[in-house]
Amino acid sequence: MKKIIIYSSSICPYCLSAKRLLENLNLNFEEKSIDHDTKLKEEMLKKSNGRKTVPQIFFGEIHIGGYDDLEKIYRTGNLMSLLNEN
Repeated sequence: MKKIIIYSSSICPYCLSAKRLLENLNLNFEEKSIDHDTKLKEEMLKKSNGRKTVPQIFFGEIHIGGYDDLEKIYRTGNLMSLLNEN
């Protein structure tokens, strides 16, 4: 299974929703808070091709996007297959 990484901010309701969705599915993820870390923010910008909003969600090296993108993948039933792809 691919590692899940979420770049987030403590004041972001969409970040909370994304984390809640993954937690409800019993999926582990690594959260990288960009609140006070310019290096992590730069890392996020580079990996997400300049997207500045949070959350930015990755399954391994695959950029999923934000919460709306994650939720759409979940609703279409593709979340687990994306996580388990080689």
